Amino acid sequence: MRQSRAPTASQIQNPPPPASSTKAGRFFGRSNIGHTFRHKSAGAFGPDLAKKLSQLVKMEKNVMRSMELVSRERMEVAQQLSIWGEACDDDVSDVTDKLGVLIYEIGELEDQFVDRYDQYRVTIKSIRNIEASVQPSRDRKQKITDQIAQLKYKEPNSPKIVVLEQELVRAEAESLVAEAQLSNITREKLKAAFTYQFDALREHSEKIAIIAGFGKHLLELVDDTPVTPGETRNAYDGYEASKAIIQDCEDALTNWVTQNAAVSSKLSTRARTLSQRRKNAVHRSGEGVDLSGQDQPLGDRESGLWIPASEHQGNGYEEEEEDLDVPSTVATETRGREEERPIAA
Repeated sequence: MRQSRAPTASQIQNPPPPASSTKAGRFFGRSNIGHTFRHKSAGAFGPDLAKKLSQLVKMEKNVMRSMELVSRERMEVAQQLSIWGEACDDDVSDVTDKLGVLIYEIGELEDQFVDRYDQYRVTIKSIRNIEASVQPSRDRKQKITDQIAQLKYKEPNSPKIVVLEQELVRAEAESLVAEAQLSNITREKLKAAFTYQFDALREHSEKIAIIAGFGKHLLELVDDTPVTPGETRNAYDGYEASKAIIQDCEDALTNWVTQNAAVSSKLSTRARTLSQRRKNAVHRSGEGVDLSGQDQPLGDRESGLWIPASEHQGNGYEEEEEDLDVPSTVATETRGREEERPIAA
């Protein structure tokens, strides 16, 4: 639609992210082999703690690949619509050409949406990496606990039990720090990730609605009055009007910002009251306790046992694994968790 792609008001307010990571470096090209491979293998690698989130990340990658395909095919549909209308009467020819422009713009908006959606996926992915880095501290604590139980059963008077119990105390202290960091980062990243997604959804939906509105204005230029055999229609004189509608649509898309959103989500009085009550409860609880400095440095043997996920051997999250995937749930769709939720008192 726009020959010179000047930044829109929304892009000036919130600069667009880099191109989606799913658009390049495809091992299997654009075929759906990689899509199926990721479906089958997601969650099969890496630490147990991170497997569920790893599966979500892979499923989201498949979603993005599907959106890319929809974007490309919508652009092709727009071109085909214009080609078909070219041989029709003047009014149909002009309107289908302009409708093709609008539909092509929708395809480009979908392509931009994929880039913004990737911000959400990458942020969720960072939670997965933190979960993977916490797993070793859990494993070490469990291993020491098992060793103590085994010694108490076989050699109740073994002096190793005292040593292992001291190591267990240190492992539990280290695990507390790791778990607290996981808890804090999970909440921070979860809110950031879905803020990216919902902001992108809102902008995309508002712009699609704008295009749909101007598309209906274009349809008004088509004379659908029935004619009798041999009767001719009046000459079409809507060329300038169709150009003006397209220009107005372009201006509306260019000048759109979040503050001008037509749709607002207003809470009911009850929902607003309950939400405010929750916010007040969180505020009263204070800012929390920083546990990062509670433990003294450990000895050479115990120090550095909690290492980043990127340094684990065989953690299953090397970049090459990025093109692996998850079982489709389309045929057996369920909404929310399967187990029954407890009824609030």
